Amino acid sequence: MKVLARMAPPLPTPGFPAKGPHHDLLTSHRLTNPTQPGSVSGRSGPGGGGEMTTNLQRTVVEVGGLHWATSKAVVENVLRQRPGVMAVEANAVAQTATVSFDPAVTSVGQISGWVRDCGYHCRGVSVPDHVCYPMDDTTGTAGMKHATTAKHGGGHQAAGHVHPGTAQPETSHPMHPHAVPEDHAGMHAGHAPEPAKPHAGHHPPPSHEGHVQHGGAGRTPQDMMGHGGHHAGMSMDDMVKDMRNRFLVAAVLSIGVTLWSPMGRDMFGFTVPAPFGLRDDVIALILSLPVIFYSAWIFFDGAYRALKARTLDMMVLVAIAVGTGWLYSVWITLTGGGEVFYEAATVLASFVLLGHWFEMRARGGANEAIRTLLELAPPVALVIRNGETVEVPTSEVQTGDLLLIRPGSKIPVDGHVEDGQSEVDESMVTGESLPVTKIVGSEVIGASINTTGTMRVRATKVGADTALAQIVALVQEAQNSKAPGQRLADRAAFWLVFVALIGGTVTFATWLALGAGVQAAMLFGITVVVITCPDALGLATPTAIMVGTGLGAKRGVLFKNATALEVSARIDTVVMDKTGTLTKGEPEVTDVVIEGIEEAELLALVAAVEQESEHPLAAAVVRHARENGAPALTASDFLNVPGHGAGAIVEGRRVLVGNRKLMADEGIDLGPLATVRDDLAATGRTAVLVAVEGKAAAVIAMADAARETAAPAVAALHEAGIEVVMLTGDNEATAKRIAGQLGIDTVIAEVLPGDKSANVAQLQQTGKKVAMVGDGVNDAPALAQADLGIAIGAGTDVAIETADLVLMRSDPLDVPIALRIGKGTLRKMRQNLGWAVGYNAIALPTAAGVFAFAGIVLSPEIAALSMSGSSFLVAVNALLLKRLRLPRPETPEATTTRTSQPLTPAGNR
Repeated sequence: MKVLARMAPPLPTPGFPAKGPHHDLLTSHRLTNPTQPGSVSGRSGPGGGGEMTTNLQRTVVEVGGLHWATSKAVVENVLRQRPGVMAVEANAVAQTATVSFDPAVTSVGQISGWVRDCGYHCRGVSVPDHVCYPMDDTTGTAGMKHATTAKHGGGHQAAGHVHPGTAQPETSHPMHPHAVPEDHAGMHAGHAPEPAKPHAGHHPPPSHEGHVQHGGAGRTPQDMMGHGGHHAGMSMDDMVKDMRNRFLVAAVLSIGVTLWSPMGRDMFGFTVPAPFGLRDDVIALILSLPVIFYSAWIFFDGAYRALKARTLDMMVLVAIAVGTGWLYSVWITLTGGGEVFYEAATVLASFVLLGHWFEMRARGGANEAIRTLLELAPPVALVIRNGETVEVPTSEVQTGDLLLIRPGSKIPVDGHVEDGQSEVDESMVTGESLPVTKIVGSEVIGASINTTGTMRVRATKVGADTALAQIVALVQEAQNSKAPGQRLADRAAFWLVFVALIGGTVTFATWLALGAGVQAAMLFGITVVVITCPDALGLATPTAIMVGTGLGAKRGVLFKNATALEVSARIDTVVMDKTGTLTKGEPEVTDVVIEGIEEAELLALVAAVEQESEHPLAAAVVRHARENGAPALTASDFLNVPGHGAGAIVEGRRVLVGNRKLMADEGIDLGPLATVRDDLAATGRTAVLVAVEGKAAAVIAMADAARETAAPAVAALHEAGIEVVMLTGDNEATAKRIAGQLGIDTVIAEVLPGDKSANVAQLQQTGKKVAMVGDGVNDAPALAQADLGIAIGAGTDVAIETADLVLMRSDPLDVPIALRIGKGTLRKMRQNLGWAVGYNAIALPTAAGVFAFAGIVLSPEIAALSMSGSSFLVAVNALLLKRLRLPRPETPEATTTRTSQPLTPAGNR
């Protein structure tokens, strides 16, 4: 174990965001480097006139109908060209997009309208179920009406927010309601507890006039079509069912098309004549019409939208492959008949739909964690109004409402207990496995479960301000953000489509030049176009990121962006602040050494004196006495001696509790207890002396209480090959003692608060990838300096907003959990990218007929199956991340017996 003291000189401290007095569960992203991936610079977007702006806001909106991973480029390209939009990160897996924009130029309502202009569906801001009513499908950029019904099934619900205030300032995390600008009165005007007005983030219940019914009259053009907007308002499960139906139609009709084709006649020996005396190619044309204009229409519509947005995606490839074969066959049929391959076009469409159906099912599994979060909020709440209990939708609960929470029910919104007490299960929100005791004045979290007693809770945060909505927003933004590797993969996917189109054309021309017929050459060309799979590249990292962030969210580990997830995989050194991170930040009794008196009797006497004192050390002694069953006694004639201790009469005996100076002033001889006191103080404990009736009776040692999982956390980090460094302002003796107990490798002791970032920088200069774990204001510069800043959830706002990763449970064991999730996610990302690149490298020349001399030739149908299978395998491989083995306190890898607690001296009294 290495021990260092005062590493100097300090380096310049990087700036970190200022913060107001409000303390929410989680707060803002830091933007210390505007050029880093996922961040937003201060420049205006393409349509913004190039003016500088600092008041950027960020929101997560729904984008329904993103069938393909590469289709997100359509939304991104279109929105980036709109005035006021600074950055867009769409996610086909989550069906959402994170948009950063200038509220002075545009609004959430306009952004939603632009998404619909792309041909996709958007109901506005994505928030948990039962929190807000969704936007009406037919609304444009203003004057948005409420939907008549709110669908509470799976998938995201969207708030009916129309003001820019529904999004959050770029310099503040979307989960921080206090950072919302003043000009969004339309959203927050109702936060005052006035029953007649809606509160923040909510619209009034959908009962007033002006609602548009969900039906033919109120549907958008996209809703009326069997594509794009066809999936408007659908959950991922509904989209999967729709894709299944399209496949089944295509598969059934393709059987008939194939039977009345040359393949059916020659290969399968099918001899039944075509109905009504029609030619085989005519009946094949008729049977193919539903396949092309229903099942495969999503390909043509998607290709049109992609080309309109000046991008290339998977839809373009499939549309060209299917359309070319089918149109060629139609031309031959209409000009008198001949060699046609309707069966190639329809079977190709069927296989693509089959693969995409399986792929979407896998993508839905990747998004399971966020969907679980979205569905946690209860649909109704019991509100006490005018002395009566009324059941109202959760979306109508207002700030200041008094809620009745019965045993076994979910708490609908955040608040504090005004009456009653109970045990509350917060595991689904914070990851804390044990129920938390709630008494009058305790804070409660919406969506947590009341287990035992009945409580009355005053609502303090509702709608988009609740902890659940904030967590959802953070996880969604992390899932939508792009890791550095994904940005390269997205560019590669675009060019891969281009290469496929050029390659298909060159293949067609080459085979024609070599003397092959038009049909054979066309089949080779179509096969090249079809087998290319940019979707595998597009899905390679988003699916892994979705599963990784979801896995973390279930354990209370919240990554703020994909870059943090990727960086966490490369960490080799973890620096931990001691107080509040490795320790609880409160003293506890570690040793009681007695002289001539029974321990139970002594504890009862000392507790009687200390319960009259307000000193934190006194509270620790009283707590220890109660825990050890000491009888409760009453003290009289209590006298506090500032800086020295206290005394009182207990059971007729004079009891003194304090430091050596108090004992000397009272003329008390410490005897052998003097040596005991010195030995305990030398190890960093705070030693309190006790005298009874003028005689030294005991030494009680106290120290900062270590968290129960501190030692298991260090053990788990060591197992992962990560060095653990403890950073503390304590003296070297105290630091060495706690480091020895927990098995910490290196101690940097006697560090001034302002020098923490300098010490982190010096570790980085030796080539280490450093993660800093802290919770205090003085930790914020070090969190910003580190490669990965990890904030304890119970810490200060500044520490949380400066960090890249937040631990909701304030549990050190979540540090190795987070790093293991990062490593597992990066491993899956690399595996997926390797497969995607390798598949295309082999598939393209094979499809082009390069190996035809060896008898290796692929048909378009097999190519389609291979292409779809590639995407499916990438998604399934990412889902295997759910099987990642994470450290737990009860497992051998993370079990260390904590023998004692003394860490930091609390100072003599």
